[in-house]
Amino acid sequence: MAKSERWNPKEKLAQRMDELHSSQLWRAMFRPGSIFRRGYADSPRNRAYVVMNSLLYHLHPVKVKRHGIKLSYTLCLGGMSFFLFILLTITGIYLMFFYRPSVEAVYNDMLRLQTQVSFGLLVRNLHRWGAHLMVITVFLHMARVFYTGAYKPPREFNWIVGVILLLLTLLLAFTGYLLPWDQLAVWAVTVGTEMMKNSPVVGDQVQFALLGGPIIGPETLLRWYTLHVLFLPFIIVIFISIHFWRVRKDGGISGPM
Repeated sequence: MAKSERWNPKEKLAQRMDELHSSQLWRAMFRPGSIFRRGYADSPRNRAYVVMNSLLYHLHPVKVKRHGIKLSYTLCLGGMSFFLFILLTITGIYLMFFYRPSVEAVYNDMLRLQTQVSFGLLVRNLHRWGAHLMVITVFLHMARVFYTGAYKPPREFNWIVGVILLLLTLLLAFTGYLLPWDQLAVWAVTVGTEMMKNSPVVGDQVQFALLGGPIIGPETLLRWYTLHVLFLPFIIVIFISIHFWRVRKDGGISGPM
């Protein structure tokens, strides 16, 4: 057999990869400018295509203003708040494996989580202290934006989104406060729902919806559990996405006044 006719694994693999990259399925999955699409020269325009056409790379803009990366200006409070939200999501999912939203079982589940489950006490403390820190960092982030004038046009809409995120963060922390179902939790939901009862026009209806009945019972725990692990996180993810998108559309992080 001639030397040129010998089977070369590397050449065969390269040929198969070229066929794959030129196939219609591959071209449909990866748009022009993607790092997985061949045939594009390394140029500023094509590097910008990579960022614009990739969801992962689109989280960061092509260019960043110098003041936007100064720690003394932003204090990384927005990024810390988002990091804590991710931490709370991960630890919360872990805790859900050992938590049953039942009045008869919930308190024993909390004790078992702290004494028998591997790393249960550590994960619960990470979740609890992470929630406290998230409230603090979101509040400080709002204060930094206010005192540096970053809420002014064209960023006034994003300021409103940030206020909504602050309220959702407080609601997320408050709904999680009930879940251990101890005396502190029961009295907290009692005070909270009584405050909602004094709302004009629809106060009684709001209290009934939050309690799941005329008094605190099993339905109350189930409803607040659903709010804490499903409804509020889903709404927060939507508003966080809008918040990040508006930061990019409004010219990036605002500069010092």
